[in-house]
Amino acid sequence: MNTPHPIPAPPPKSLTRLTGRALVDFRMIREGDRVLLGLSGGKDSLSLLMLLLHFQRRAPIRFELGAVTVDPQSPDFDPSPLIPYLAALGVPYLYERERILELAESHMDNDSFCAFCARMKRGVMYSAARREGYNVIALAQHLDDLAESFLMSAFHGGQLRTMKAHYRIDAGDLRVIRPLVYVRERQTRAFAESAHLPVISENCPACFAMPTQREHMKQLLAQQEAEQPRLFRNLLSTLRPLMSAGLPDDA
Repeated sequence: MNTPHPIPAPPPKSLTRLTGRALVDFRMIREGDRVLLGLSGGKDSLSLLMLLLHFQRRAPIRFELGAVTVDPQSPDFDPSPLIPYLAALGVPYLYERERILELAESHMDNDSFCAFCARMKRGVMYSAARREGYNVIALAQHLDDLAESFLMSAFHGGQLRTMKAHYRIDAGDLRVIRPLVYVRERQTRAFAESAHLPVISENCPACFAMPTQREHMKQLLAQQEAEQPRLFRNLLSTLRPLMSAGLPDDA
């Protein structure tokens, strides 16, 4: 029998302050929302799980919280240990199995595997949310992710774009929120380590066999931040209008 994980300590104030500010600034959660967190088992999504549980207990509005994991059926990635962990937390949990590696062989076309996998996972999450009556999808991308996406779009796509903090999907029935848009990756890493969160290692050979564009952007930003400590504060000012684009009027 597996020993249950201990319930972690509350998130640090630095994390709750930044996440709470993003929730308010972008009007992410409203009274009666049913929020479904995309839980990969990485440090970022597990940190966001703890933060949303914190705000569910303390926020002046009431909202429901569940989580969904998409298991791509890869021999190198097994998120199933999350099942007993979420049960111990008492969080409603959807564990969706999808043979993404097999589907990629016949349906990938010109996409990279990473792009195909991400699109497939989004589709599974949206279907699960609709089936179970959730109206908001919460994703765990942080400020470092947004900065990297901005540089990739500018350098390789010729556009000024990044991930949005809050938007309604094209079908109109679901909203997507990213409550960690003000949070740095080093903060989620430190919290996951100090709280002993059960991080699931993902070792996808398609993603890690060679350095990716995103990894190159990460290294570039690290080099620049070493010379300019205010780099991410300046980038946040640059990115704010881009991440605010498409903010739902009814949110």
